Amino acid sequence: MKNSSSDLRIGVISDTHGLLRPEVIASLQGVDHILHAGDVGNIEIIDTLRTIAPITTIRGNIDIYGPCAELPATEMVELGGLFFYLVHSVKDLDIAPIAAGVHAVISGHSHSPAQETRKGVLYLNPGSVGPRRFGLPIAMAFLNISGNKINVKPIQFER
Repeated sequence: MKNSSSDLRIGVISDTHGLLRPEVIASLQGVDHILHAGDVGNIEIIDTLRTIAPITTIRGNIDIYGPCAELPATEMVELGGLFFYLVHSVKDLDIAPIAAGVHAVISGHSHSPAQETRKGVLYLNPGSVGPRRFGLPIAMAFLNISGNKINVKPIQFER
């Protein structure tokens, strides 16, 4: 991992539900780290992503059997000197992000891309890159970290 004075590019995905699309693999090439916010669906997805970059992942509500069930429910990771907290559903947030020193809360579950900043904390749901559900887009995001700034670049794939 690069030190905190280097710029980092992080790929953020969620809700693969056992499907790792070729366009997602192609988009993630060259990232410094991958964050997966749960509902993996098949541990082989994590193995494949690990060949691209280091990965931090959590389980989601579908990850109840097999190796995916052994993933942590939440995870905190430091990247580029900033702290990222992963929780599958933001409704299950079990910490006070500001008090915990968290810079960004990464979630999934809804399949709907969303981002907002509350009291200086970024809340990001990249959307889903797995099977299309609810008529929502296939979506992910990139985080570019420079110094203590996080720049979000949402990505939607063609229908």
